[in-house]
Amino acid sequence: MINGIRLKICGLTSLVDAGLADEAGADYLGFVLHPESPRRVTLDQYRAMASRLPDRRKVAVLVEPAGADLAAAAEAGFDFFQVHCRLETPAAAVAAWIEAVRRDRLWLAPRLPPAAELAVPLLGLVDTFLLDAYDERKFGGVGRLGDWMKFRRHREANSEKNWILAGGLAPENVGAALAATGARWIDVNSGIERSPGVKDSAKLAALVAALRGAAAPTT
Repeated sequence: MINGIRLKICGLTSLVDAGLADEAGADYLGFVLHPESPRRVTLDQYRAMASRLPDRRKVAVLVEPAGADLAAAAEAGFDFFQVHCRLETPAAAVAAWIEAVRRDRLWLAPRLPPAAELAVPLLGLVDTFLLDAYDERKFGGVGRLGDWMKFRRHREANSEKNWILAGGLAPENVGAALAATGARWIDVNSGIERSPGVKDSAKLAALVAALRGAAAPTT
C-alpha cells in the first residue's frame, strides 16, 4: 500500500516486469488471460513463471470465462479473479463463478455504458467491483480515462463494497483521479508501459512518486 492506496499493476507478461512491480510496492500483480488482449499470457506461460514471481497477490484477468477456464486458472494458483462481463450478465453465471473460486476471491468488472448504473441485484452478488473505461466492443484495457464521477457515485452509495478504479491511469493524472473519485484502490496498466505488455521503469517510478505526493483520502 502506498499512501493509503492499494495498487494493482496489470498486464504483466514477464518476470522482469513483475519484479519492477514488486520493487515499486504493488499489492497485486495482474495477468491477462483473455486471448484477444495484446498483453495476454497463457496459463502455461504463467505456470512457467509462477515459482519465480514475487510474493505478491496474483490476479487472473478473464472475460466471461467458461467454468473450466476459471477452474484451470484457480488450479494455477491465482489468488483473485477479475472477471469482465456484460452489465446484463445473468446472476446464475456469476453464481457459477463464485462457486468455482469463492465470493471473496471474485472481482467483477461489468462493462457500464455511459448512461448505465450498476443495478442492486448485481451489487449484491460480490464484494469487489472494478470500474474501467467503457468501450462498446472491448472489455476493459482500452487505455482511456474512465468516468470518475460515476465511480465516486457508486463508491459513496455502496461504501461497504471494495471499489477499484481503472482506465487510463498514469503518473500525470493519478493525483487528480484520486482527488476526484476518493478511490483507495487503483489498477494501472497502459499508463506505465513502453509498449503493450512491456512496463517502463521510469513511468512506474513516476507513478509511485505521484501516489506518495497525492493527498491522503479522507473519506
